Amino acid sequence: MNERKQIVIDTLGSDKGPTAIILGASLILNEHKDVDVVLVGDENLIKEEMVKLSMDANRVKIIDAKDTIRNTDNIMTAFYDKPNASILLALKELASNDNTIGLLSAGNTGAVLVGTIRFLRREDGVRPCLAAIMPNAADAFTCLVDTGATIDCQPAQLHEFAKLGSSFMHDLYKIDNPRVALLSNGAEPTKGNKLVKETHKLLAADETLNFVGNVEGNSAFSGCCDVVVADGFASNQLLKATEGTATRLITDIVKYSKMNNRPDIMPLVAHLMAKYDISNLGGGIILGAKKLVIKCRGNSGEKAILNTATMLINLSTNQVLYNEVK
Repeated sequence: MNERKQIVIDTLGSDKGPTAIILGASLILNEHKDVDVVLVGDENLIKEEMVKLSMDANRVKIIDAKDTIRNTDNIMTAFYDKPNASILLALKELASNDNTIGLLSAGNTGAVLVGTIRFLRREDGVRPCLAAIMPNAADAFTCLVDTGATIDCQPAQLHEFAKLGSSFMHDLYKIDNPRVALLSNGAEPTKGNKLVKETHKLLAADETLNFVGNVEGNSAFSGCCDVVVADGFASNQLLKATEGTATRLITDIVKYSKMNNRPDIMPLVAHLMAKYDISNLGGGIILGAKKLVIKCRGNSGEKAILNTATMLINLSTNQVLYNEVK
């Protein structure tokens, strides 16, 4: 009989504190009866919350960690100054325990990426990158890489990210020849900064990629491509601007409905929330690692933790992350 599978969860470092993450872990146990969790964090607090939530102790492994790598820490020195930080212990557990299928963390993005490179880098030496799967206007999904893990990139790195994103969309969504686009300030090959122009040449010369050229921010999620490639700074700004605009529009529609006594509009709100709510979209996936690592958003609550775990489970069984967009 096979051992039960486990998800490693870093309970420290999130904006909402460890209690929200532990509550999310309890929802995972309720929703996925065949999966157990490894909780990394303050052992005393975890045990207290488990009692409050009536969590099954037989399905929970606890790794005590009192320290965390904060956003204000220098990532490279923090690995030496804080060897028992929760994300490091969590990644060690993921790398050494064959029963673990992946890891969730809402902590410092840089620490998650650097730790993944340190403990889970593949033999081929490819640098992992952070990807987000976003709904597009063609009722499908677009993979955005890198979404903030690598801010300063070289053209060769963006080339590798393009290949990782293309392979990911091919394997997961069964797209025969994923269309890859490069984020720029214009569709013409001559547009963009030095990084974009040099990367454009590399992508265009790679016959293994279905490179369709540059794409501007307003068309990135139009459905014109399956993968959008950018450095972590530009890509993260695109992601957050898109999320912020969606949230603002949904909020305005709710206000309009209340001010004009139009409850008939609320089904539209429910549809938009299901499609664009950050909590429903889970987190960023680190591509190019030996095991699955998902970086949850820093403000993730229990619902987001559950949805991200479901995302991870689907990935581990090679299922699509989300159903078709309705």
